[in-house]
Amino acid sequence: MNEEQAAEIHEQLLEAARALARAEAAVFINLDKEGRKAFAEPLEKVVFALHTEVLSLIYKQFPHLEPRGEIPTISSHLTWDQIRLPPGMSEADLDAIIFSFMKRQWQKVAAIIGQSLGRCRELGVDLSDEAFGARILELAEAGRIEGVGDLRKWRFSEVRLKD
Repeated sequence: MNEEQAAEIHEQLLEAARALARAEAAVFINLDKEGRKAFAEPLEKVVFALHTEVLSLIYKQFPHLEPRGEIPTISSHLTWDQIRLPPGMSEADLDAIIFSFMKRQWQKVAAIIGQSLGRCRELGVDLSDEAFGARILELAEAGRIEGVGDLRKWRFSEVRLKD
């Protein structure tokens, strides 16, 4: 494969990656929790293979084609029903921590999780970032907050208080 061929194949593969990202977003927006679960793992496998197996073949031979920056990945697959809160902590307590950092402006999910973890440390509560991620996803699904993007991709999605 010469550089011109690699560039053409690379562009088509990047378009496929963008299409898969749109499909992931459509699944997240349009399907219920069960539907999202059904699609999440197979879609992630395809995206992972595209980036780590297929595109890497081009990047090994033509490293200058590799885009700089982080590839959006899912931060956690846990759902709220898989989370166990520490003794003495309720959903309302967790929500109060999350909502204390929420604003009407869009903020990265990762920022809300980081601030919430900091508050937990101050309070001496041992809780994982995945617990906060799952709860934020649950709050969005329940319509209590607004979210854009795949909220499982904390650094690439945003949330805000409802107007």
